[in-house]
Amino acid sequence: MGSSGYLSRGCAGYPKPTHKNESFFKHGCNKLDVYDWLKDIPSPEQIKQFDIVEVRFKNCRKDFYRLSPGIDVSVGDIIAVEASPGHDIGIVTLAGNLVWYQMRKKKINPATEEIKKVYRKAKSTDIEKWVSAIEQEQPTMFKTRKIASDLKLNMKVSDVEYQGDKTKAVFYYTADERVDFRELIKILAEEFMIRIEMRQIGVRQESSRLGGIGSCGRELCCSSWLTQFKSVSTNTARIQQLSLNPQKLAGQCSKLKCCINYEYDTYVDAIKDFPDSDIILRTKEGDAKHQKSDIFRNIMWYSYASNFDFIFPVSVEKVKEVIELNKKNILPDQLEPIKAKEEEKKVDYENVVGQDDITRFDDKKKK
Repeated sequence: MGSSGYLSRGCAGYPKPTHKNESFFKHGCNKLDVYDWLKDIPSPEQIKQFDIVEVRFKNCRKDFYRLSPGIDVSVGDIIAVEASPGHDIGIVTLAGNLVWYQMRKKKINPATEEIKKVYRKAKSTDIEKWVSAIEQEQPTMFKTRKIASDLKLNMKVSDVEYQGDKTKAVFYYTADERVDFRELIKILAEEFMIRIEMRQIGVRQESSRLGGIGSCGRELCCSSWLTQFKSVSTNTARIQQLSLNPQKLAGQCSKLKCCINYEYDTYVDAIKDFPDSDIILRTKEGDAKHQKSDIFRNIMWYSYASNFDFIFPVSVEKVKEVIELNKKNILPDQLEPIKAKEEEKKVDYENVVGQDDITRFDDKKKK
C-alpha cells in the first residue's frame, strides 16, 4: 500500500520506531499537528502537569484521553487508547497544559465528564494490526457503496474508519432523508465479520473529513483549522458586494463558502457611515440610482435613470448632502462626480546603459 492511506492519519509513510525503544512508534510527519506555544515555558513546581492528552484518529476526528499512572507520552507518539469495545490506535497531537485550554474552548470539564484512558504506547503487534485495518478501509468503502446501490438506498457512503484492533468499523454517510439501513447492516456484518456503526454527517462535515484544495489554492479551511461551522447566507455575500453567482460562491461541499463570513463584520462596520443604497437622489438633471459602493475609498457609484449605462463616482459626504436637500424639497443641479486623480509614476531606476533593451544582443548592421 502507498502512503495515501497513512495521510488520513497524518503519517507520511509507514510508522517508524523511535530511537529509544524499537517497540514504540512515532508518525512520519507533522501533518495536522498543533503547535504547542507553551512547551518552552517552564511550569511552576507547585502546578502538577496536566494528565490529559489530545489524540488524533482518522482525518479530523480528535478526542481527549487521560494518562494512566506510569505512562509518559509526547507529541507524535502512537498510543493505544480505550474504546467501546476493545481499544483504538491514535496519534498524540497535544500534551501538557495547552490541552486544558483546548478542553475549555470546546466546553469540556475534565472534573465532571468521563474521560477515557490511555492504555499504553503502541507496540509492534498493535502497529501491524492498525496498518492492516487502514489497508482495508478503501476496499470496504467501495464494496459498501456497491451493496447500498444494489439495495437501492438513497445514501452515499463517503468514508470508512476501522478501529485500531479491527473489531469495529464506522461508516460515515450522507443522505437527504431518513434511510432504513437495517438490511445493509446485516449484510455488512456478514461480509466483513466486524461490528458495524452507521454515522450520518452533513456535506460540510464530509468535506472536512475528505479534505481537498479550495478555489484559493489552499487546503480547505474545514479540514485544516476550522472546527465550528457557522451558517452562511446570501445576504452576507450581498453586503460584501460579491457576485451572487452560485458557482463562485459555492465551495467543495456545494454549500456557500465558509470564508464569506471572515470579513463580514468588517464590512458591516464600514457601511455604517454609508447612507441607504435604496434612496434615490433627485436632481434637476434627473433621478440617480445607486449601483455599487467602494467602502475602502468612501465612494458610491450612481447612474441617471435616463442613462443607466453610464455610472459615475460620488463621495459619501456629497450623497449625504443631496439627501438632506431632498428632504427639504430642494433639487441640486446635478451630482458632482469625483475627478479621477492621475497618479504620477515614480521611476525607481533609469535605463542608462540599455541593459533592459531586448535587442541589445542583436548584431547591428554596419553601414
